[in-house]
Amino acid sequence: SSEISRNFSPYESTTSGNPLHFSWNDESSSGHLQIEVSVILDPLTEPTQRVAPLLIVIRDFLKLPLKVVIAPRVIVENDLPLSSYYRFVANPFAQPHMNQASALFQNLPTTHVLTLRMDVPEPWDTQQTYAIQDSDNLRCDVRNGCRDRPDFVSDKHRSDVVELANIEYGLKGLLFFGQCYDVSKNTPPNGLQLTLDRSELNSLSESSSYSEISIEADGSIAQADERVKPIVVPIDHTDTLVMKTVGYWQLRANPGVWTLRIADGTRGSDIYHMVDGTISPSGKMLVSKDATERVSKTLVMKDFSNHGQLLLVKRRQGFEDTKLFEDDETKKVSGTEDEIVHVFSLATGHAYERLLKIMMLSVTKRTSSKVKFWLFENFLSPSFKSSAKYMAEKIGCEVEFVTYKWPEWLRGQSEKQRLIWGYKILFLDVLFPLDVKKIIYVDADQVIRGDLTELWNLDLDGAPYGYTPFCDSREETLGYQFWRTGFWKSHLRGKPYHISALYVVDLERFRRELVGDKLRAIYQQLSADPNSLANLDQDLPNYAQHDVRIFSLPQKWLWCESWCSDETKAESMTIDLCNNPLHKEAKIAMAKRIISGELFEESWEELDEQVGNYEKEFLASQGKLE
Repeated sequence: SSEISRNFSPYESTTSGNPLHFSWNDESSSGHLQIEVSVILDPLTEPTQRVAPLLIVIRDFLKLPLKVVIAPRVIVENDLPLSSYYRFVANPFAQPHMNQASALFQNLPTTHVLTLRMDVPEPWDTQQTYAIQDSDNLRCDVRNGCRDRPDFVSDKHRSDVVELANIEYGLKGLLFFGQCYDVSKNTPPNGLQLTLDRSELNSLSESSSYSEISIEADGSIAQADERVKPIVVPIDHTDTLVMKTVGYWQLRANPGVWTLRIADGTRGSDIYHMVDGTISPSGKMLVSKDATERVSKTLVMKDFSNHGQLLLVKRRQGFEDTKLFEDDETKKVSGTEDEIVHVFSLATGHAYERLLKIMMLSVTKRTSSKVKFWLFENFLSPSFKSSAKYMAEKIGCEVEFVTYKWPEWLRGQSEKQRLIWGYKILFLDVLFPLDVKKIIYVDADQVIRGDLTELWNLDLDGAPYGYTPFCDSREETLGYQFWRTGFWKSHLRGKPYHISALYVVDLERFRRELVGDKLRAIYQQLSADPNSLANLDQDLPNYAQHDVRIFSLPQKWLWCESWCSDETKAESMTIDLCNNPLHKEAKIAMAKRIISGELFEESWEELDEQVGNYEKEFLASQGKLE
């Protein structure tokens, strides 16, 4: 778009001397062309940022008559409405190793810390594949610009030095998503478990390298001889639940032919079978007259613009009024699951990735059971993913990365921190494989002193999850506990307000009681007010306590200096580096000060040194250590 902009001066196309009215390609309308495009834009809005590149295509490639009227608001209240820079990336001539599509941001401010975020279509699972700088804390300065290697200051007199930070993203996978309805009741069968497996129709070579393929319209696969490096990561099996809202479901896949089933061995497979049909414009379910009972459905991932799949299920004879979940249905976790403590966490930015590794090391050292970490990968750097896997092998734990795409129908968040908070609480029922029965969430900035096996085996007394109430033993900060007065005091009606830095989730009960649907419904209602849910991941479960019960964990499971007295520190099982309302302190400085002394087998600095050594070993193994 920058090349086009050089050749076109919009100010030469103003009409009637009006500096806010532009017109191009007027001569095109003199023929038989019946299409004209007229747009009214408020320049200080995000939709204008997004539509501008499309208008360039309309003007310069399609050569359509285009009229643009700039209509800024007369009064702008509070802060500037726009807080981001936006670039649209599209290159029809892009190849894997040449002419790659890219976005260029220039003349960025040197007084701000910037965050990079991708805005991609719903079916795309894009992940960062290369970065030297911290894309969560991008800084430009007058001396070094935004370059990746600021140590090359001696080159500043060379005219060919480009002061750029390079960050690359790759398409890791694609998504099937759609709606599922029970035609017998005309409602979504929320909680129905679905599985997606690579079909036997796929003819990809099983060798270590992959052949370039094309998926034909009928689902057949054309295979070329040329060997190419795969762009996507192989996926053979995924599973999920049907949500209550519009019967939404989402499953990760790659190009090819796939088989969608109701999960075998589940109550849902006993109650339902699949049928062919459509939904009429009026919303009525229309089942094909010759529809037969089906146990699976073939899906073909053949392009990059999946528009949604419709899955219709029908109750089997004799199960017309059977509940998908029995009220008292409980299943004991059996086999090796008893011996593994599953820990969930997330982080963004190099500083928090460093803290996350220290947390992982402390958990593994203190927990008597085998530990498996499930890390949300959307915001993690590629260097962390590789080095975390290496460290996990050395310290004797497992690491797996999970992801989920925020559905378009669920109100989104524009601020990255609030987006992270949303992922932390809104998708617990669908984020992990269905055979994971329980999960413990631990914040990245915690250090563990106790054995998480004790928390894992703790009876939650029939609640779907357990949180630790905020401490009230540090008197000097009691005045900052907002839940003691006003709205929160009247809403909680004597119930405690819990901290979200650590919690344990009984995923079986969480799914069975459809807690995910309840939380998303409450979130959708409250988030309509931008001033609500100030601490989204914490306020939401506390607000929902009257509908979704919280089991209050013993106070020892989370100690935070801001709210807990020094006398209670000795009995703490975990130390959280939460912010102090009385004063600001950098996380690293706080960690060095708080996590030291006779209460700890290793100080934070000793743990940090061990993590640093694993990092050096990993870089040396990759030939990247100078």
